[in-house]
Amino acid sequence: MTTTATVGTTVGSTVSADLLRQTLRRHAAGVAVLTVPGPAGFTATSFTSVSIEPALVSFYLATTASTAAAVGAAQIFAVHVLGEDQAAIARRFAASGVDRFAGTRWSPGPGGVPLLDDVPAWLTARPVLRQQVGDHLLVVGEVLDAGGAGDSSPLLHHAGAFGSFRRHAA
Repeated sequence: MTTTATVGTTVGSTVSADLLRQTLRRHAAGVAVLTVPGPAGFTATSFTSVSIEPALVSFYLATTASTAAAVGAAQIFAVHVLGEDQAAIARRFAASGVDRFAGTRWSPGPGGVPLLDDVPAWLTARPVLRQQVGDHLLVVGEVLDAGGAGDSSPLLHHAGAFGSFRRHAA
């Protein structure tokens, strides 16, 4: 039996890249900047927790990304969870052909990993798995350290734009 999705596409069929992008843009995601020694870094919405025991996190990166080689070789990475007022940083680290660290306040951390200043939350991790999945590289890392500067509202990405999250009264 074939199930039909509401957009008129048969589930399990090959979906066009445009339709998939259009559909996935409806999913709001937190925004993080990931950095590796070099320095190199990029904006990601694919960052997620994997496990508490052991402490594991993951992210995906397109294999065609300018930072793919640096990420593939890195022995440590940092994840910086951005706050609602940090869309400019997200845009800078998403841009191609620019020095993403120019104008960004940061300092070298363990193993030379860049640690961005003034982010609500950050962590460092060492890769324990790298696996090509489709046209992306999946990286799973064991968390080494974590911290943060506060509890500001998170920066979100939805429908191609940055925004924020506001709590509603119960």
